[in-house]
Amino acid sequence: MAGSGPKIRLREHRPRVYIRPMRVPSPDPGRRKILRDILATIDVQVDGARPWDVHVHDERFFRRALADGALGLGESYVEGWWDADAIDELFVRLSRLDPASVPMPHAARWQLLRDRLVNPQRKSAAGRDVGHHYDLGNDLFTAMLGRTMAYSCGYWADATTLDAAQDAKFDLICRKLGLKADQSILDIGCGWGGFVRHAATRYGVRATGITISKEQAALGRELCRGLPVEIELMDYRDMRGRFDHVVSIGMFEHVGPRNYRSFFEVAQRCLADEGLFLLHTIGTNGRSRGVDTWTKKYIFPGSSQPSISEIGVAIERLFVMEDWHNFGPDYDRTLMAWCANFEAAWEGLRPRYGDAFRRMWTYFLRSAAGSFRARRNQLWQIVLSKRGVPGGYRAVR
Repeated sequence: MAGSGPKIRLREHRPRVYIRPMRVPSPDPGRRKILRDILATIDVQVDGARPWDVHVHDERFFRRALADGALGLGESYVEGWWDADAIDELFVRLSRLDPASVPMPHAARWQLLRDRLVNPQRKSAAGRDVGHHYDLGNDLFTAMLGRTMAYSCGYWADATTLDAAQDAKFDLICRKLGLKADQSILDIGCGWGGFVRHAATRYGVRATGITISKEQAALGRELCRGLPVEIELMDYRDMRGRFDHVVSIGMFEHVGPRNYRSFFEVAQRCLADEGLFLLHTIGTNGRSRGVDTWTKKYIFPGSSQPSISEIGVAIERLFVMEDWHNFGPDYDRTLMAWCANFEAAWEGLRPRYGDAFRRMWTYFLRSAAGSFRARRNQLWQIVLSKRGVPGGYRAVR
């Protein structure tokens, strides 16, 4: 964002990466064979010649990957113990692993038990977890996300660039809601205000966005200056008021299963009787026995991706489901576009973030892209009404 744009707030940041003490690694043929055999079942070779093959630089990788699973795999990559030319293609293949064929690592067992005993997304923890990621630095997100500052899946049906795909996503949402001038809209988890800015500029609505990220709120207010838009620093559980329509775009992943019902109760309470609520969220094909411990530790603490059944139970007797649209493969293209932007801007970001952050961030973006490419994860837009649209809802694509 060039020219006389908003001032970017900066703060020093280094990723929380645990670097294990260096020692001379010794060969571990037993664990090398075990991991090599597991990878062979998904057409991945150790020290092979294909882009998705794993190249091992430190023999401790085998023990760590087997013992710690996703956490060990990610940490050892950031520390430089192994590489792959195409992390995204490697994760396409890793997504094919049958979870039942691989013992659950201790880190995953502990995370699963912890999630059952406490509410990870409780109000007292939400601000800390959101700040861990979204307050990293507006310079990083401005460079990566492009003009729209949209940090959710773009809609690539007719788009050829990231900005066009994000504009198309925003416009798709506006059309699904049937927005009209002077209507009011609430955006739960508004990020940097990209959607409310689009809706106010293109459709003439009055918009309120809420976020618990201080950095998002500060920049979002500047970007929306002069528009009928208010961006407030607020937890969704504290929201009051009534709006013609409600949206939540890429925020539901931070709500957590224990809070799904409360979230939908807030949306229902804030929605006018004849209005529509659109939920845009990542989803999974089924409830998982485990968790991605690396992502939870380093990227999105407290995050959880819902299944169809979890959403279905949470909306019972609150909403009528009018439309369920899946365009999950578009997230692969969105993530790869973000990664290309990040790589192109890296030299300007490097002095502040450091080389370990670059490995961590590219691993995050490319591994997520591979998961969507493999159709392990989905992207849903769900349109809900309180009483049912008279005569039926006409799906928009």
